[in-house]
Amino acid sequence: MLKRRNLKHFDWTITILTILLAILGLIFVFSSTYRPERPFSIFFKKQLFGIISGIFIYLFFSIKNLKTITRWSFFAFFITLFLLSYTFLSGFMAMGAKRWISIYFFKFQPSELTKLFFPLFLSFYFYEYKPLKINNKKKIKLSNFYLPLIILFITFVLILKQPDLGTALIILFSGIILFWVIGINKKFLLISSIILIISAPFLWTKLKPYQKQRILVLLGEGDSKKERYQYEQSKIAIGSGGIFGKGLLKGTQNKLSFLPEDHTDFIFSVICEETGFLGALIIFILFSLLFLKIIIMTIQLSNISEQIISIGLLLHIMLSFCINIGMVIGILPIVGIPLPLFSYGITNLWITLASLGCINNISMNRFYY
Repeated sequence: MLKRRNLKHFDWTITILTILLAILGLIFVFSSTYRPERPFSIFFKKQLFGIISGIFIYLFFSIKNLKTITRWSFFAFFITLFLLSYTFLSGFMAMGAKRWISIYFFKFQPSELTKLFFPLFLSFYFYEYKPLKINNKKKIKLSNFYLPLIILFITFVLILKQPDLGTALIILFSGIILFWVIGINKKFLLISSIILIISAPFLWTKLKPYQKQRILVLLGEGDSKKERYQYEQSKIAIGSGGIFGKGLLKGTQNKLSFLPEDHTDFIFSVICEETGFLGALIIFILFSLLFLKIIIMTIQLSNISEQIISIGLLLHIMLSFCINIGMVIGILPIVGIPLPLFSYGITNLWITLASLGCINNISMNRFYY
């Protein structure tokens, strides 16, 4: 039950912004999949179910004891690693990748679970399972990070091999930032960065042909009717929207099926075409208000363990937002990163709502310290 004291400190700003963004996302899933002969597509119905059920997930993670969630997540993360491995054996193949596990009528991506469980895993590991030991120089020993670094690398490789480069990079960057916040030696990060830069030519040879092609397309190569097609159609959709847009359900790029993945990774193009610069600006403002509210709340936290959770859960949402917008407008390579709370996809929607629920939980509990 939602206790009176929880209701008193419930973060309504985070909650209202989250629900508002999810509803706007549902509207554009409806618009991008609308057809006169089939107004309510299966994608819209599933997304509607995802939002309704996701609100309960949000509330669960908001009011459940945070220490209990963290403890469960520690073990759930290792189950997730097993599920990532399982995708290689019996994963569901779609669009050339084995990223999904099919359970009867339901498919989900185990890689999405890592976005939720990894920050909680780190918090439990460093502050409960194996509390950090600080030496006389007030610096955390590098040895404390050996096992988490190995686990982060294993997670990165398992997701990368699906292949899902976008999600793998989000997990990697989020993990590195969290290690930096916790207090890993800066020299280690600097040396690692130098090694990564030096090994870039070797890493290039390990990329799959389509991944190389996407980078080359970003640099201006490729045929506009082949390799560059998705980029070009996205830019046409965004540019044709003008200031006020063509109107809901009136976007020609998605209605005439010129824009691929219009209800998933490229839904922002639909938003720009139908609502124009003004609509896109409103979406930016709403996301910015949400991020700013969470950042200010996180800075005010006195509990470092909760700071790690809040930062980690916010990071994957912010990175997904920035990467998705970047690839849609043509300043980043195309990767399979959905726009949080907007792109069709129940697993990603649930994980985003669960993450924001945890953050709301932290926001409420900060009044009791």
